Amino acid sequence: MALVIPLSPNYDADTQQLAKFFNETLGFCPNSVLTMQHRPAISKAFINLNKAVMANEGRVTSALKRMIAWVSSNATGCRYCQAHAIRAAERYGAEQEQLDNIWEYRTHPAFSEAERAALDFSLAASQVPNAVDEKIKQRLYNNWDEGEIVEMLGVISLFGYLNRWNDSMGTSIEKGAVESGEQYLGKHGWNKGKH
Repeated sequence: MALVIPLSPNYDADTQQLAKFFNETLGFCPNSVLTMQHRPAISKAFINLNKAVMANEGRVTSALKRMIAWVSSNATGCRYCQAHAIRAAERYGAEQEQLDNIWEYRTHPAFSEAERAALDFSLAASQVPNAVDEKIKQRLYNNWDEGEIVEMLGVISLFGYLNRWNDSMGTSIEKGAVESGEQYLGKHGWNKGKH
């Protein structure tokens, strides 16, 4: 049961215009954004931050950013964000073999060493206490430049916010996100839980 009920997509015209971004990424405007509309300054700032973080500036692909988001959300246990991240990874061209084996990214041959370094960084940075250490840093620098590392941490940090927001709110999960969660994550016990 949601802590706060999402408002209509038509509630705030500025948010509605900005939220068109999510029609591409997810195929719908997320209930998290519709809930943020209770204070439109928050919904608008969040959407603009999301757009900036998810923009592609280097070799960190849209699909990899969404897999980074999934690892971060999995580390914190937010089922809402897990489903959204895997859905967006699918929509942004993640390979089927990667989607089917995201739980085994550390050992599965569908993932490159550079991707493993990025995903391990996401896991370490999402833990409390933070587990980013010299070994993680070295693996990142062996595969990525500093701008790309900033992009990755932007995704991890954005999903830190979203994981707290959606788990605390008990945000109602949308049908499309449930379908993606069940398809790619269900075999490992994923369910929508309180969402």
